[in-house]
Amino acid sequence: MPQNTILKITQVKSSIGYAPKAKRTMIALGLKRIHHSIEKPDTPELRGMLRVVDHLVKVVKL
Repeated sequence: MPQNTILKITQVKSSIGYAPKAKRTMIALGLKRIHHSIEKPDTPELRGMLRVVDHLVKVVKL
């Protein structure tokens, strides 16, 4: 994973009703509402967080 790769992460589903770990991960990512997007560098730590919430977000490589 090259460090200059940027990932655009968009919340596509609400975290209501999901495990507390998924909710905390969404907050840690900075996602607050549906259709909210953020851009972050591609790191192993970020990939691990995305694995926890892969059912709630859409990820696009920029």
